[in-house]
Amino acid sequence: MLSLRTYLSGIFLCLTPVLCHAQETFFNVSESEITAKKKVMIQQQIDYTDLFHSSTTFEYGLGRNWEIGVNLYHVNYQPDLGRFVRNDTSSQQPYAPLLLLNAQKIFDLTDNLRIGIGGQGGVNLTPAQGRSALVGYGYTNLAGSINDEHYKWAAGAYTSHPRFTGEGAKVGFQAGFDAGIFYEKLHLIGDWISGRHEMGQLILGLEVFPRKSLPLAIGWQRNNQNGAQGIVIQLSYIPQAN
Repeated sequence: MLSLRTYLSGIFLCLTPVLCHAQETFFNVSESEITAKKKVMIQQQIDYTDLFHSSTTFEYGLGRNWEIGVNLYHVNYQPDLGRFVRNDTSSQQPYAPLLLLNAQKIFDLTDNLRIGIGGQGGVNLTPAQGRSALVGYGYTNLAGSINDEHYKWAAGAYTSHPRFTGEGAKVGFQAGFDAGIFYEKLHLIGDWISGRHEMGQLILGLEVFPRKSLPLAIGWQRNNQNGAQGIVIQLSYIPQAN
């Protein structure tokens, strides 16, 4: 178990603008889009089943269909005990918390169809014995859009380390969609990651836009392994291209 002060210190370091960038997702599946050159995207997600799980994401566009990133994943808080939870001994659950570097490259096939190849890797941030272990997740997606990007989708394959996703399949399928029913006012979004591990789950939700650059999504999630259900809240800052 870790103190609140320790976690807040780690989050503060990850929020330093010089260091932090990462990949935009529907909920957990990459949209396989690229942030505009020299722009920064920020995404914060909190979900709750038996624990509160926090994931913080920053993304920076390099140009030429490249982006790089840093994520702070699996910051877990146990409300009944009033403590943050660390895991660096059992891969039945993902290691936590994780500090990850990532990168993504997009290859345009047509104006509305593209391939995204990306991955993220890093270490558990607060090892009990003073030794961190490497974790990783890689994927490739075919992604597209129709009606001036009012409707978007992505589907592909992933491979992961059990320390990242928890014990279960190391290779699987992932897919997501974003349907702008009332474009940039009300969207239906969702994604699914296959596999009977902690991150194998279905999420369906609604997204509203308090501001054009500040979408807020609320979703329902169901774990593939045990049917556990929860709630997901995701707030994003998406810079508008010039």
